[in-house]
Amino acid sequence: MKDKEKGDALPQENSGTQGVSLTWENPWQSGLAKGSDWRRILHKASRGERLSLEEGVVLLTEADLIPLGVVAREVSERFHPDGRVTFVIDRNINYTNICVTGCRFCAFYRPPGHPEGYVLSREAIFQKIEETVAVGGTQILMQGGIHPDLGLAWFEELLRAVKARFPIHIHSFSPPEIVFLAEKEGLSLEAVIGRLHAAGLDSIPGGGAEILDDRVRQVISPRKIGWRRWMDVMQTAHRLGLRTTATMMYGSVESPEERVRHMIRVREAQDETGGFTAFIPWSYQPDHTDLGGTGTTGVEYLKTLALSRLMLDNVPNIQASWVTQGAKMGQVALAFGANDFGGTMLEENVVRAAGVTHRVPMDEIVRAIGDAGKRPAQRDTLYRILREF
Repeated sequence: MKDKEKGDALPQENSGTQGVSLTWENPWQSGLAKGSDWRRILHKASRGERLSLEEGVVLLTEADLIPLGVVAREVSERFHPDGRVTFVIDRNINYTNICVTGCRFCAFYRPPGHPEGYVLSREAIFQKIEETVAVGGTQILMQGGIHPDLGLAWFEELLRAVKARFPIHIHSFSPPEIVFLAEKEGLSLEAVIGRLHAAGLDSIPGGGAEILDDRVRQVISPRKIGWRRWMDVMQTAHRLGLRTTATMMYGSVESPEERVRHMIRVREAQDETGGFTAFIPWSYQPDHTDLGGTGTTGVEYLKTLALSRLMLDNVPNIQASWVTQGAKMGQVALAFGANDFGGTMLEENVVRAAGVTHRVPMDEIVRAIGDAGKRPAQRDTLYRILREF
């Protein structure tokens, strides 16, 4: 795509030629055009211009938090001028914790043969979905470890059985799971995704991205797929008509450059195939993991979130990660570029295994959004509005 076309990625009817309005509500804007490099870069971002890797690193490492958040919020409002903040009623069903990948940052998996390993029965999965539908849920997120004995037919039968019983969107199976199935069955990614889609798969979550850089991946998950293979799954799905999300687990061993490059790789793929509906950055949770470490701060989360809104000028939605940050930080994130509160997550096990437990029922999500001065709205997986509050 030509540079001019890339720079025009924000909706034209909202961006205009005047850029972000300079009002009394934004006392930092008048100084953005002068002064330090990070202020000039923020001024460029406020005009809707595409930022480079180097510019993103400067913002991440040098910019003051509040001016960065102000510009990210205003860019978000150009994407979403109606003031809505959305959420989805969903459930995360981890069908197995048995995994041969052994990622060093994961506290959830168990190796084959471990006494705590499990595979959920079909009946147990159905019960979880039935409970989700009963409270108005519209989406299930089924993900699991890389189980060596589960082949493509097992997943096809599961998908067909779910679709035969429940009117629910199946947003499931991350790229590592799909690549494993392709290798196990000796099939192409296109063939595997096509068969899963035919059986009932509706969209693909962005799990397994971590940091899209193979140096980082060799440290934190040396037996997991490389970043190019992750992207191959997503772009193949886009070409087959499926939408996907993209995630980023930051705060493990990556450098600022590697973190920003992750965003740029998502942006470049979006330029080509256009199938990412949202970007979800979340922080590494070190407790009970082999990798260990000290974790990250709330300030770092807000800076990373705001930067993702500025770098990803072609991804319409940025999601607040209350699952790792908590509801109050999720609420603050709405002032730093996020426009979506994610899912109600009636069940979540992977982050909980690392010692982090945040539960936020729907009424609290609605209240948090409203108290932030936004209009709460329930959406489906594809960001179609179902009802407003």
